[in-house]
Amino acid sequence: MNTQEVANLTGISVRTLHHYDAMGILCPVRNPENGYREYSEEDLDRLQQILFFKECGFSLAVIRSMLKDPAFDREQAFQVQQNYLLYEKKRIETMLETLTKTRKAWKGETTMTPKEKFEGFDWSNNPYEEEARRLWGDEVVTRSNDKIRSMSQKEQQTISTEMNQLFQELAEYRHMPPDCPQVMTEMEKMYRYFNQNFGYHYTPEAFAGLGQMYVCDQRFTENIDQFGEGLSAFLEKAMKHYADSIQS
Repeated sequence: MNTQEVANLTGISVRTLHHYDAMGILCPVRNPENGYREYSEEDLDRLQQILFFKECGFSLAVIRSMLKDPAFDREQAFQVQQNYLLYEKKRIETMLETLTKTRKAWKGETTMTPKEKFEGFDWSNNPYEEEARRLWGDEVVTRSNDKIRSMSQKEQQTISTEMNQLFQELAEYRHMPPDCPQVMTEMEKMYRYFNQNFGYHYTPEAFAGLGQMYVCDQRFTENIDQFGEGLSAFLEKAMKHYADSIQS
């Protein structure tokens, strides 16, 4: 398939497909006779995977990082995507029901309790926390949450300020190789800080898992990348390399 045919098939613009190629996220072969892009069945499968990730809220930079990872597990990715979309489906269906009831109530056809008016607007239910529990175990998440809740407002503000400073300093190293001595030193500082302040001793596996969370949860990615573009992707690699090094 050529670019225009793929654009017609998927509804994605030709310009977007060219952008994916320039980013290195979807690079079809070129016809040697005319230089035009030719998309194979494998390219279409990869494009589908990209679009699934986009629907789950991942940025293109994060998607590129995940797909290039030799350890990328497609089956696991499908499972994460399915869980995310099922959660969104249930949430949207609930909100649609609330909207329908609200319209009827506005017309005087029915009444609603205060609780019914806000069904579907449950911001406290965080699906990513469940993923964290699966990756790291209940103890890590529970004890970290309990530790933060037990702090005074002043202590929580101190932690917040120190974390901001930590990420600002780490951003200065984001263009260096993850395995260079300076980066390894910074990872050691980060590892020690987390273990001293969050009520749980992170194993190397948990530390590397936290780095994964920085690129798999768009909210983490956006928050961290405000200190420097690409910082979250850099940390994911640097934290994994550090974790591997202290296990060997």
